[in-house]
Amino acid sequence: MRVSLLAETVAGEAFAEASRFRDELYACLTARGDELCELADAVLRAPGAVHSAVELTPLPEHRRGHGAMYYGLNQGRIDADRLRTVLAGLPLPRFPDGRLVLAVDVSPWLRSDAPCSPDRLFCHVYGRAKTASQFIPGWPYSFVAVMETGATSWTQILDAVRLGPADDATAVTAAQLRDVVDRLVAGGQWHSGNEPDILIVTDAGYDVTCLAWALRDLPVELVGRIRSDRVMRLPKPARLPGTNGRPPEHGPEFRFAKPETWPEPTVSTRTATANYGKAVTVAWDRVHPRLTHRAAWLDHEGELPLIEATLIRLEVEHLSKDREAPAVWSWSSKTGATDADADQAWQAFLRRSDLEHTFRLIKQTLGWTKPRLREPEAADRWTWLIIATYTRLRLARPLARDLRHPREKPAPPGRLTPARVRRTFRNLRQHMPCPARAPKPHRPGPGRPPSPRMFWPISPLPQWRSGRRSAASKWCRC
Repeated sequence: MRVSLLAETVAGEAFAEASRFRDELYACLTARGDELCELADAVLRAPGAVHSAVELTPLPEHRRGHGAMYYGLNQGRIDADRLRTVLAGLPLPRFPDGRLVLAVDVSPWLRSDAPCSPDRLFCHVYGRAKTASQFIPGWPYSFVAVMETGATSWTQILDAVRLGPADDATAVTAAQLRDVVDRLVAGGQWHSGNEPDILIVTDAGYDVTCLAWALRDLPVELVGRIRSDRVMRLPKPARLPGTNGRPPEHGPEFRFAKPETWPEPTVSTRTATANYGKAVTVAWDRVHPRLTHRAAWLDHEGELPLIEATLIRLEVEHLSKDREAPAVWSWSSKTGATDADADQAWQAFLRRSDLEHTFRLIKQTLGWTKPRLREPEAADRWTWLIIATYTRLRLARPLARDLRHPREKPAPPGRLTPARVRRTFRNLRQHMPCPARAPKPHRPGPGRPPSPRMFWPISPLPQWRSGRRSAASKWCRC
C-alpha cells in the first residue's frame, strides 16, 4: 500500500510539473502563441516520424489551417531568454556526487537546396568512411545539455545558439556557457560552499584551453578531448641556487606519440567496465600547452597566460564487437586531481555521446530539420519549439507506459526511451489543460468565387416556322 501511494505521489508531481511547464511555454510565445502552442502539441501527437510541418496541420491538436502554421513560423515571436530561464529552473539530472555535468556540441541544419536563404555556413558532415567527410551549406547550431548517468539516452537541452558567418566559434561558445552557468546559479541549481563545480565536457573540435581561460572566474571544470599528436609542456623544474641566466618559462616537452617523454604519472587507476573491459587511466598534473599568438590567441593583448591542468590518458581493452580501441587523451582544467577526479572525468566524457542520440531523435523523429524554411529567424523559432517538445517528453517520462511494438523488448517504466514516451503522450495530453484559445475567425470566409455571366447566341429559327422575329429573341441569356 505504501508503494502504491508513493507511486501516485510521484506521478502527481510529474503531472503537475509537466502542466506547469506547458503554461510557462505558452507565456513565452509572445506573438501567434496559439498557433505555435498547437503546433508543438501536433509534433508530439503525430503517429510516426515528422517528415514536414504541413502534415501536422490535419491532426486534431492543430485546430487551425496550414496558412496559420506558416504565419506562426514566419511571423511569430518566442521570448527565448525567458524560455532559457524556465529550462534552467526545471529539476535537472545529476551525477551520484550531486554534480551537474554539461555537454556542448554543434549540430547542423543542412540547407544545400536553399541558395536564397541568408546566413548559411559550410557545415562539416562526417560520412560512413574516415575519408568521406563533406562540407555542406547549412545553419550550425550550438547546443548545451545536461547529461545523465547510467545506460540512458536522455538529456536536457538548456540552450541553442545559431552560429553566423561572422561569429568566432570559441567566443560564441564561451559566451553561451557563461550565460548558461549564470542562469543555473540564479535558478538555485548550484550553491557556493562544499558543492562541487559544474563539469563541462567537449569534443576535440573545441579549444578547451581557450574555453578554460575564458571561464576561469566561474565555478566550472572543463574536460575536453584532444588529438593524440599534440605536444605539451611539463612544469618548469625548480631553479637551483647559484644558477645564472633567465629562468625557463616551460619545462621539458611532453609528446603524446613518444612514451619516452612521459614522466611518472601522478594518478593511475584501473576500473572494470561492462562494455569495454578493463579501463586503465593515467594522469599527469600541471601539464600545459605552449601558447602562441595564433588562432584563438591572435588578438590577445599582453603576455600569453600559462594554463596548467591535468592531462588524462584512457585506454580500454576493446570496443563493441571486439574492435581495437585506441587510447583517448583528454585535458581537465582542474589541477591536483585525485584518483576519483580522474575516473569521473573520463566517465563524464563518455556520457557526452548521449547528446548524439538526442540529435538523432530530434532530427529523425521530431523533424527538427524537415521544414524547408527560408529565413533563419523562422528556423530559430522551430528549433525552440522542438527543444520545448523534447523537454515535455522528459517531464512526462514518469507518467508514460510501455506501448511497445511486437518486435521490441519490454522495458521497465524508468528505462523508457524518448520515442516510447512519445507514443504515450497522446493519452496524457487529454488530461492536461490546453492554454491555447480556440480559433475564432473575425470575418466570414470568401466562399466560392462568383462565375462571370456568359451569353450564348442561339441560331435563328427558320422563316417559315417562326414567322417574324424580334430583336430580343435573337440573343438569349442562359
